[in-house]
Amino acid sequence: MSGLLNHNGIVVLDFETSGMSPLQGDRAIEIGAVRIVEGKIVDRFQSLMNPGRRISGFIEAYTGISNAMVQAAPPAAEVMAAFDDFIDDNPLVAHNASFDRRFLDAELQRIDRCRRQDFACSLLVARRVYPEAPNHKLATLVAYKDLPTDGCFHRALADAEMTAHLWLCMEADLRDTYGFAEVPFAVLEALARQKKHRVDGFLRERAREMGM
Repeated sequence: MSGLLNHNGIVVLDFETSGMSPLQGDRAIEIGAVRIVEGKIVDRFQSLMNPGRRISGFIEAYTGISNAMVQAAPPAAEVMAAFDDFIDDNPLVAHNASFDRRFLDAELQRIDRCRRQDFACSLLVARRVYPEAPNHKLATLVAYKDLPTDGCFHRALADAEMTAHLWLCMEADLRDTYGFAEVPFAVLEALARQKKHRVDGFLRERAREMGM
């Protein structure tokens, strides 16, 4: 487990889990996150966590995380307390964020904490920024934009790092296309909710407002 506190920027995160839904008793088994400040990754957090139960053979094969690894990991409560301190009040980003948000909220609730931050979805933003991409899975977008990767998918820190590079790439492309000096988190978060036909007008309007 690692991570130096920094009170600026955004935190991009990814969970590996024992299944698809905390409402069905599934638990987080790994968390990975990076902090972006002023367009650079400045800090990282990664830890396996022990949910106190076995994980399935499918999850072992899918993630490469074995039951032995989980059983040797710190308790989930300990990891989540440290992670909540790491993210502080920074806005959050994840790819397919509804999935990670559910697990973050469920795991924090188990330790009597709650999320305070806005949570943006890089997948939904990418649909608006790159509508011509073959699809908007993380692996596809990494290849489509030739983003940095070590080729490892479905491990939390690697996926968080790739998502962070995607987020920075989208910011850069919007700066180039629309003339933003910088692209605020709130603009990207709102972009994800725009109808397709409204995207260009929305971005031009926001860029004009910020340039005044």
